[in-house]
Amino acid sequence: MGGIEMELKQREKLHNNANKIRRMGNVPGIVYGRSIQNFMFEVSELELNEEILKHGEHGFLETNFDGQKHKTIIKEVQRDPVTRKIIHIDLEELKGNNEISSYVPIQFTGEDLVTKSGAVVQKEKKSVKVKCTPENLPKAIYFDISHGGIGSVYKLSDVEVGEEISILEDLNTVIAAISYERKTVSLDMELKEEEIREKRE
Repeated sequence: MGGIEMELKQREKLHNNANKIRRMGNVPGIVYGRSIQNFMFEVSELELNEEILKHGEHGFLETNFDGQKHKTIIKEVQRDPVTRKIIHIDLEELKGNNEISSYVPIQFTGEDLVTKSGAVVQKEKKSVKVKCTPENLPKAIYFDISHGGIGSVYKLSDVEVGEEISILEDLNTVIAAISYERKTVSLDMELKEEEIREKRE
């Protein structure tokens, strides 16, 4: 599975303010699953940041808590809207190789070739919800837009995934579009206005 091993410390006093935990350099979180009771924990913010940086916000974690080892997957990472620091994390325990649902980031490739022509890539979605077994869950879904041009619109139906992966969102959802750069549009508008003035004169 290529997961990350982390030690989760049980939160002894659940009524304590979560901000106090964060001031101590830790992040509060919860682990849930079908075969376990919800486990409230805190984990080192520094260690968590390092692991997420290496494996992403939807990666697997090999965790130790309640005297046992548990395979888990990151279900949600909450961040402060201003500082972008992690303020809470949700984990789900994995059992066997049963199918799971999870969000996977979309990585657009070939963007440089598009922008060189003076176009702008408008990214409408950063991730997509999929269903598959843990061993088939990709770290990211790559989508090539290098062959697109002005006016190109891409939907989830254009994304290619293996037969072992199911997309759980509306396939008509737009994920990206290519349009004129604002400066180009503004320049065209100015030229048209100038032509109109010249005709009037």
